[in-house]
Amino acid sequence: MFTDRRLTEAYEKAKNVYFDDDSRIVFMSDAHRGDGSVSDEFLKSRNIFVHALNEYYANNYTFIEIGDGEELLEYSEFEYIKNAHPDVYSMIKNFYDDDRYIRIFGNHDIYLKNPKYVKKHLDINYDEFTETFFDFLKGIEPLEAIILKHRLTSQELFVIHGHQGDAPNDQFWFFTMLSIKYFWRFFHRFGMKNPASPVKNVSRRHKIERNYSKWIIEHQRPLICGHTHRFKFPKDKKIPYFNTGCGIYPASITAIELTEGMIRLVRWKEYVNDRGFLYIKRETMRGPEPIEAFDTRKPQPVVEYLSELKKQRVKKTREEREAFREEEMREDVD
Repeated sequence: MFTDRRLTEAYEKAKNVYFDDDSRIVFMSDAHRGDGSVSDEFLKSRNIFVHALNEYYANNYTFIEIGDGEELLEYSEFEYIKNAHPDVYSMIKNFYDDDRYIRIFGNHDIYLKNPKYVKKHLDINYDEFTETFFDFLKGIEPLEAIILKHRLTSQELFVIHGHQGDAPNDQFWFFTMLSIKYFWRFFHRFGMKNPASPVKNVSRRHKIERNYSKWIIEHQRPLICGHTHRFKFPKDKKIPYFNTGCGIYPASITAIELTEGMIRLVRWKEYVNDRGFLYIKRETMRGPEPIEAFDTRKPQPVVEYLSELKKQRVKKTREEREAFREEEMREDVD
């Protein structure tokens, strides 16, 4: 009940962001960037994350970060987080300066819903090397949700972090914050997880995902979110539920890409070759599928017909663009 109400409220207040078949968009979430200490889980995938952002920036993608980019419940000093990961924030600034960065807040960075907090911590930054202040993400307005709307077809994709209706992380987030900040953060250093989180609590995670599916069926809107840390790409096109996964898997991160009107789930993973060289490779895990395949407004025969037309029309372009620079980089280390 709470999930349906909270998602509906967020949908009704969401900002419309328009796209078309020429748009390139990547959705990533749950990086949980910390202060660089031993309990900062982002450290194990930071290099992969930076490499992926570099590739997306070079290939003219818009980066939509859909919540929990920072672990602000556990590390309250934002300055320490920015100083611990300057390469990440340098890339984010590049996207923002080119008007290609959209920030959605989640439950672990919920402070970003406060404009005063955002102005204090994101408007400017401090360069420790030059000892000067500079404009950072000046004027940014983190959002709870957005509606991606296709310019020609008006098809919608609802994008939100996904904690809405998850009581410990939504209605009672303040008490969860207190438990993390003054209790669980210390156990976290030894690998123990907060049981209120859906990441390790399988029954809670399944319940949350069932609630997502119920909302999608009732409101007939595709949903892209994060929060559970479990990547999802719909097998049943009648329930178009997409989940980005997270940015703190061991030696890999996952993302959702939307290009040429096609949507796919990808993984950026660290590998080692037989000569001992480490390299990062992007792999398609699910898709690509035309977004028309998930248009719940139209009869199924129409959806299937439009999807097949899209596949044939963009096949060559899709194949040319999907490799990024992996092969040439692979050759460099072979």
